[in-house]
Parts: sequence; C-alpha cells; structure tokens
Amino acid sequence: MAQLVGREKESKILTSLVNIDNSEFVVIYGRRRIGKTFLIREYFKNTFDFQLTGLANSTTTQQLSNFHAAFQKHFKKTIPKPKSWFDAFQHLIVMLEKSKKHKKIVFLDELPWMDTPKSDFISALEHFWNSWASARKDIFLIVCGSATSWITNKLINNKGGLHNRLTSKIKLSAFTLNECEQYLRKKNILWNRHQIIECYMIMGGIPYYLSLLKPELSLAQNIDLLFFSQNGMLRNEFDNLYASLFRHSENHVKIIETLSQKTEGFTRKELIAYSKIPNGGGTTKKIEELESSGFIKRYTPIGKKKRDSQYQLTDFYSMFYFHFINGYKINDENYWMNSIDSPNHRAWSGFAFEQVCMAHINEIKVKLGISGIKTNSASWRSKDTETNVQIDLLIDRNDQVISLCEMKYSINEFTINKSYAENLRNKIGTFKSETKTRKAVFLTMITTYGIKQNEYSMGLVQNELTMNDLF
Repeated sequence: MAQLVGREKESKILTSLVNIDNSEFVVIYGRRRIGKTFLIREYFKNTFDFQLTGLANSTTTQQLSNFHAAFQKHFKKTIPKPKSWFDAFQHLIVMLEKSKKHKKIVFLDELPWMDTPKSDFISALEHFWNSWASARKDIFLIVCGSATSWITNKLINNKGGLHNRLTSKIKLSAFTLNECEQYLRKKNILWNRHQIIECYMIMGGIPYYLSLLKPELSLAQNIDLLFFSQNGMLRNEFDNLYASLFRHSENHVKIIETLSQKTEGFTRKELIAYSKIPNGGGTTKKIEELESSGFIKRYTPIGKKKRDSQYQLTDFYSMFYFHFINGYKINDENYWMNSIDSPNHRAWSGFAFEQVCMAHINEIKVKLGISGIKTNSASWRSKDTETNVQIDLLIDRNDQVISLCEMKYSINEFTINKSYAENLRNKIGTFKSETKTRKAVFLTMITTYGIKQNEYSMGLVQNELTMNDLF
C-alpha cells in the first residue's frame, strides 16, 4: 500500500474485513474519478482470484463476452461462452471451489454497467451470494461503481434478495486539502499552500485530476495545458462526466448549470423554474441522483423548515467549467496565465474560496476548539429583500455560541476598511434581530493570509483563521 495517499480509514476497514473468518460482501462507491478502483487495486496489489470490469454502453451479450474473456484469463481454462449471468456465476463458483486459498478475493468493478436491461444481473448476483458465498467463510466479494444512485437503489437499499446482505459499505470522498498536499508532494510538486488552494478551487480533491498535473510546470501552466490547450485532457471532461453516470443526462446538466449561477443555491421550486425542467417525480429523481453522487448538496438554512431546503452546487470542476469554459470560445492556450487577477478571475476566486472553506468545516471546528461540540452548519438570508443581508456560513453551536463566518480570498493580508466593518456590524445586527437568538454571535474571519490589524478590525473579530488552518 506504499502508493496510497490518504484513505487510512478505508484501508483499516478493508484490513479488518479481510481478517474476519466469514464471507464478506463489500461495496465501495463514490463520484467518478474519485479513486475507487485505484484504492482496491493498490490495497490488494492486484491479487484477485477473479476480477471483472463492466463495459460502458454495452449489451448483455457484450457483457457476457467480457466475462468469458476475463474468466479464461484468470483461470487459464476454456469454457463455453455463458448464455446468462446465472450461467456465468455458476462457472465462477466451480473455479472458486477448487481454490485452496484462505480467502478468495472477487472484484467486480463498474457493477452498474453490467446491469443491462432484461439481463437478470441482479437476480444472478443475489443467487450467487445468498445460495453459495454467504454460507462459506472464505469469500471476499468487493464491488464498486460510479453510478452512486444505482449502488444506493440496487444494493444498499435493495428491497429484494439483497436486502441487508451487504456486510460493509464504504463511500469514498474527495481528498481534503491536507491529503492533496501529501499527494502533490509525492508527485514532487512543491507548490505553496496558496497555490494548492487555488488548484483545489479548480479541481477539488479529485485524485484523477490531480494525477494529470506535471511537476515541471507552474499551476497556471498546468491549468492552461489541461483546460485551455486544444487537446487538453480536461477540456471536454464535463460532457463525459455526466453522460457516463446518468442515462439521458441532459436535465442533470441543466440542474448543474442553474446551480452554478447562484452561490447559495436554489430551493427546489426555484431550481425547476430557472432550469425550465419538468416538475415531477423524474426531476426529483435526477436531483437525488446528483446529490447522492456528490455533485450537489441539500441544506436547510438556519431558521427555515425542511421544506425550505436549498440545493447548492459543490463540485469544484463543474463550477470552474461554467465560469470559464462553457459558452466561451477561447483560442488562447495561455488563457489562464493571462487572466490572473482579472475581474472575472477575482469574482470566481472569492466564491470558490468560500466553497473550499465549506468543504473543510471539520478543520474549521478543530481550529475553533469545538470539534467535540454538536453543531449545525448552514447559510442564512434576511427576509428583508431590500437589505439583502446574506451570511454564507453560520456554525450554530451547542455551547450557546453562533460563529458567523466571513470568508475572504486575497493575495495579501486582508484589510477591513470602514465600509466593510459597517457591513459586518449590519449583518450581525440583522441576524440577531430577525432570528431573536439568545446565543452569543462571534464573528469569525477566514482569509488566506490573515487580517491586517487596524482600528476597524479591533473589537469586531472574535476568531481569525488563515488558509493554513484548512490543512
């Protein structure tokens, strides 16, 4: 496991499961490009008794041909091409029963692709596990897939023969900033933390995207190469990303595009109105699929009820795509380098830095010394549309304090001037007045390089965090 960065928790889970004297049925799921296959292959060092990867956009016949080829490669045995998945799993049972290994590792990758229409794949998998594998003590079945909604509906929340049959589930998340820093060092990319944060603002903590970075190039050169050169590896990633995960992904993309237009997101009603997609069960399903796949999140603003929940885009790559690539005809292969500190870049960086902070609330809580305290994190907006007071992050704490967080991205120390100080006092006052909270409200500033101390910051800011605290 020397190549793995991060994933300590997941590796410990796998180790504990492998050592159990029982058969195990484990699912690993998460967003496309998150590193599921890499984790499994590195952990097991490719020592699988059988491994099969589903084929995208293929028929049942093609999937069974793929199984046939993988079977003969693993077992060096010629068999007739299976006519069904029941037939295929029966061949697998025969060969696994011949193995003398203490634990037989079976890895089925991109499982959702195998479940083609009318293929009876799920029924065959149920039969394989329920009638044979679960009765033994030596089978380690590990499956994964990027179509998170399929994994959730067909495996985790299965109402049929696989109900409660999973012995463990592992949802793989994006790297944190700390893990990104470790990964980049391993690649001999020696950027400072400001550059790492900007990289995160563009790519998020997606291991595959980070793997494309070249150590001999600066961050700006890498971004130009990957996104703005004619053959950039990530130039057309957006279309491939959603089309590979969702059938008929057009409305999924409309939802993502709509959410990219507003920092705090939209309610379901607003989302449907702005995106002009049908209001019905199909749309609800698409929203749920995007949420379960980690592209968007649902939250309830403080002081609101669950029915007033809002949806917010959380995928950094998609945010970057709609801000700089979609709809733009850019022929400048040095576009990113030439646009640094432009108005468009500054507007995007402020919003993206806020999203980085909100993706690291656990780290913020540790710095505030409240990691062990129950909290609720959300945004808040004034009912008074004229004042238009909005707070992007409130941490409502059980110790009778609410941390009102202001996040500011800059290339130097951030200066609070007279007008901004008045704006902050107005935010605090409006929030207290409308919510009638009895809790103390502490202003917490989160900046890249800290706050320049002056007459306006004194007595106003209770807590100050810098970008280093996010690592």
